[in-house]
Amino acid sequence: MPPKFDPNAEIIVYVRAVGGEMAGTSSLAPKVGPLGLNAKKIGEDILKNSKDWKGIRIKAKLTVKNRVATVAIVPTASALVIRALKEPPRDRKKVKNIKHDGNIPFDEIINIARIMRPRSMAKELSGTVLEILGTAFAVGCTVEGQCPRDIQEAVKSGEMEVPDS
Repeated sequence: MPPKFDPNAEIIVYVRAVGGEMAGTSSLAPKVGPLGLNAKKIGEDILKNSKDWKGIRIKAKLTVKNRVATVAIVPTASALVIRALKEPPRDRKKVKNIKHDGNIPFDEIINIARIMRPRSMAKELSGTVLEILGTAFAVGCTVEGQCPRDIQEAVKSGEMEVPDS
């Protein structure tokens, strides 16, 4: 039998959910059930905290202590890029395989890189900017009206300047 659960220990659980929608209790129950939490209540907390991210898949960080969960939204690079496109919210059940073909200014890419900086493995901000440009390429949008790969080459060669911090 597994050891008894310590209620004073702080446990962190990450859950992927769609922002602004009720997280499926069937996917939450196996993660939070053993901690003595109600999956429906956790789903409602995620819904409440993710109103700003309506229609975008986000990562929620559940910090559980004394059988009380606090929900914090941890934005991923792709979620930040899609949010920067300022697309209208869509109905997931009706609209499928959406193309994110908007344009993002380079300043916005730098702002996203600053947000992602603590979780990036790059030594400098320019490396994090390159990571975000790769995410923008994967999402399918353009940056400054150009392909993100071209801007990556410009950043690597020094044609486009990235601030130090």
